[in-house]
Amino acid sequence: MNDCTTYTTEVTLHDIPGGRVIFMPMSASIFREQAAISPMPVGPKSLPIMPWGADNQMPYDIIDKVEADETMSTCMKFAVETFYSGGLEYQASENTAPDIVESAEEFCEDNNLPGYFMGVATDMKYFGFAVTVLILSKDRRRIVSIDRKEACYCRFTEAEGHAGIRHVCYYNWRDGAPYDESAIEVIPLLDESHPLRDLRERVESLSGGHKFAVVTRVPTVDSTYYPIPWYGSIFRSKWYDIKQLIAIAKESKLRNTAPIKYQIEISDRYWQDKFKELGLTDHAKRRKFVNEEKERIIDFLTGAENSGKAIFSSYKTTPDGREIHDVVIKKVDTATQGGDWATDIQEAINMVCFTMGVHSNLVGSVPGKGQSNNSGSDKRELYTIAQATQKPYRDLLFAVHRMIIRYNGWRGIKPVCPLLQLTTLDEHRDIKVGYTSNQ
Repeated sequence: MNDCTTYTTEVTLHDIPGGRVIFMPMSASIFREQAAISPMPVGPKSLPIMPWGADNQMPYDIIDKVEADETMSTCMKFAVETFYSGGLEYQASENTAPDIVESAEEFCEDNNLPGYFMGVATDMKYFGFAVTVLILSKDRRRIVSIDRKEACYCRFTEAEGHAGIRHVCYYNWRDGAPYDESAIEVIPLLDESHPLRDLRERVESLSGGHKFAVVTRVPTVDSTYYPIPWYGSIFRSKWYDIKQLIAIAKESKLRNTAPIKYQIEISDRYWQDKFKELGLTDHAKRRKFVNEEKERIIDFLTGAENSGKAIFSSYKTTPDGREIHDVVIKKVDTATQGGDWATDIQEAINMVCFTMGVHSNLVGSVPGKGQSNNSGSDKRELYTIAQATQKPYRDLLFAVHRMIIRYNGWRGIKPVCPLLQLTTLDEHRDIKVGYTSNQ
């Protein structure tokens, strides 16, 4: 398990004669997966769980990447808010029996539906899946409570043949700390394809207790335990790194009037191989080695005795022939003086917004006085389009709530998400609510 993330994936700046050197992690390397991953036994019953990424830290790496970029985090916030829209409601028809309406209203009041809905919306946008836990009454005849389990703390057990994944393990896996097996919560997972049928069969057979998990998964082109987020291409295409580099270069220029001459990207896999080769297990010794290795690279780049010499770097290839380098050294073009970068940062921001599926004018992220700001009518249409595109994801999540309604016997009740429609000035109100999209 990797316990050195904080000092092998951080961005660091180092002074050299006439400029600076920047060390950056390879953003694409957070998607180290599937071939080298094998189950690891955890929990009181030594259940074989599937790590999320090669080091089981992928969700936390993704969170850190999103939080480190203001455009990406704002686009993510906007995506979650448009998913939430008017919130989750249980709506009754005109002829629904009063006792059923009362029971459904009590359920909604007893559970924090706004917090739950916002939470699962966040999980689905960040990771492409969400986990809902259903808690049954003592006689197991009704579902009395629902709870969201944060996706970043959920790990699936290894699939059991045709039976599929049978359990979810909930625990704080961050930073690879030693596991407290007694604190790992193991929750039975209902069949993803037929959760209601599976729940009824388990209740009838008196198996599984009073708590069951349901996973809401965004379908992807390949079947994996943990979906790769659709926006992951921003890391693999290098545009995320480009945007980060521009910001750091501009700060360096403003603070120190020293341009960045070299950009050095080092894969986390490189450090792990070195630690294994040298037998370094102590945290302090690993950090010392990382710092010394960086200094050796800087000495090679700037030392007069190394002028004209070459550096050799090994690399691997994927089955399709793509090269995977552990260390990449790039000479940064310092021709742009004055720290302008206006065109470059605008291009990088547009690429981030495009990848996140958010129009830049809706989040106000494109700099420059000459930028088009669109008319009010255009923005209303863009906002309507943004909400409409969330319907498939809401439908996936509503399958859980339709199951709850059916199991509890609430005939005439259905889950809805009101859409917020921006109005024109002549209507004398800012927002009106529509119920048409999720009926």
